[in-house]
Amino acid sequence: MNRTRLDNARPRRDAENYLHLEHYAALGDGRTMALSVSDGSLDWWCVPNLDSPPLFDRLLDPQEGGYFAITPREAFEVERAYRPESNVLETIFTTAGGKARMVESLNSGSAGRLPWCELARRIEGLEGSVHFDIALRLGHRAGTASPYMQNVAGHDVFHVGSVLGLFLRGSGVIIEHLGDNGATASLTIEAGQSELLAIVAGEDEPLVAPSLDEIDARIDGSDDEWRTWAQTVQCDGPYRDTLVRSALALKLLLFSPSGAIAAAATTSLPERIGGSKNYDYRFAWVRDAGYTINAFLRVGAQAEAKAALTWLLKQIEKVGPRVCYSIWGGAASDVRTVDLPGYRRSEPVVAGNRATDQRQHGIYGDIFETAACFVDHGNILDARSAEILAHLADQCADIWRQKDSGIWELAEEQHYTMSKIGCWQALARAVELADAGQLPTTCRDRWSRERDRIKAWITEHCWSESLGAYSFYPGSDRLDASLALAVRFGFDGRDRLRRTVEAIDRELGCGPYHYRYSGADKEEGCFLACTFWMVEAKILLDQPEAASRAFTEAIEGLAPSIGVYPEMIEPVSGRYLGNMPQGLTHLAIIQALMSLRAGRG
Repeated sequence: MNRTRLDNARPRRDAENYLHLEHYAALGDGRTMALSVSDGSLDWWCVPNLDSPPLFDRLLDPQEGGYFAITPREAFEVERAYRPESNVLETIFTTAGGKARMVESLNSGSAGRLPWCELARRIEGLEGSVHFDIALRLGHRAGTASPYMQNVAGHDVFHVGSVLGLFLRGSGVIIEHLGDNGATASLTIEAGQSELLAIVAGEDEPLVAPSLDEIDARIDGSDDEWRTWAQTVQCDGPYRDTLVRSALALKLLLFSPSGAIAAAATTSLPERIGGSKNYDYRFAWVRDAGYTINAFLRVGAQAEAKAALTWLLKQIEKVGPRVCYSIWGGAASDVRTVDLPGYRRSEPVVAGNRATDQRQHGIYGDIFETAACFVDHGNILDARSAEILAHLADQCADIWRQKDSGIWELAEEQHYTMSKIGCWQALARAVELADAGQLPTTCRDRWSRERDRIKAWITEHCWSESLGAYSFYPGSDRLDASLALAVRFGFDGRDRLRRTVEAIDRELGCGPYHYRYSGADKEEGCFLACTFWMVEAKILLDQPEAASRAFTEAIEGLAPSIGVYPEMIEPVSGRYLGNMPQGLTHLAIIQALMSLRAGRG
């Protein structure tokens, strides 16, 4: 197994107890996700659902937050990797006295997702002996709950607000202190020995108390399930490992109770350390969901694509087209501030997202591109879905002349070029779907005329000869890196798109990465998805060598991660920024890889 050596010695938390985000890996079960760090601590876990308040929140509250740590007592080196084509994680700790492996999994059952959350951590002795310190600290949900623990039927049962959980462990784990706030313990593991620690939890529901043997067996059963799914991914050759890793990350973000695709698993990880651009991404964005569906279709994950598209169309029918939705369905909740210090004291920490009520015309293009991709893979739209899409095309034809907040959800409404291209894209795909018999043709000719009007408007107003590129919006001297997507969408002639891509590289590039738009370097890091959109654009513009070189440099610059990527990166230091795992980053990697593999998209 190829492993990533994250540090030559014990990963060091800073004076305030923070670690860099690139040291985190993700575990998931289709319902929630946990972030495990390379020093043996699990610092983030929302229970029982992805959008629940966190049970463990040391990521945002390093002094008082909850966590579950299993850490060698002596100085250690660490290597970690996911098992091949799996989301089961292995970490090898090497000390002066021995070597041990920790295997971590958010378990599933033989029939799919379990009706409870089951976090399993198996410690295996490999060489000599290793002494571990164990700490379970129960969080207080930002001061809204006071945890307590009691013994029930021989089990240590904890309560944190509405969450009920069991702290289970093998006989080799020596409890040193057990109280309302958690436990401390120790474990000495010898070569050939194995011990299991686990947390089983739920919310406002009776709780099953499985045996340690059952939980232990489910680690390897979950691994089998992940590998079985990964084997369906349709990609061979030198790019397969990287592509499958990103596909597995996207699979973690698929919220199985509804079929929604969350943008990320965290909230409030800053886009710049000390900045205020901190957002809750535990919602389903139309843009992210649409692009993820397309990525799933490209790698042959038809079931996931179908489930997500069905969910998306039902939300549009129920509450209308919005920028984002709750992962359960319906509008996203409004923003409230959470009383936590934040990652590296970057405030505010928030729950909820205001973007749901923004006007963002690009969502029309995202929805129709997704529907067209679904049909292009040999699938069929039902009559109700076709009717929903036809109404959306009519709406797009009516509103495209209005200003909006653009793809980047900015406070200033403008006639953003990418939003107009999104409207053109929506009507172009609507006409194609109607011609293919997938949509009613009643308004087909009207859609065609508006499509052509939008293109003419963009040609007249949005091209800047002084920039040598399409501008951010008419009259602006700023660039927008998302315009690289216009190449995939098939907009305009190749010369203007090629010049736009060159201008983005020249003006928004920093090393192998790219800022979202002119001036963003003063507010945030480089947006990783933009870099991989640029790779895809170069392939489509017949620049395979430049595309391959750009992809390699970008991926190599993301080390030492084991394949869980954030929203942004600080291009000089290489430090990760923003929420993670970020679906938009991983799906952009998949699109770029599939295009590189094909030579042309």
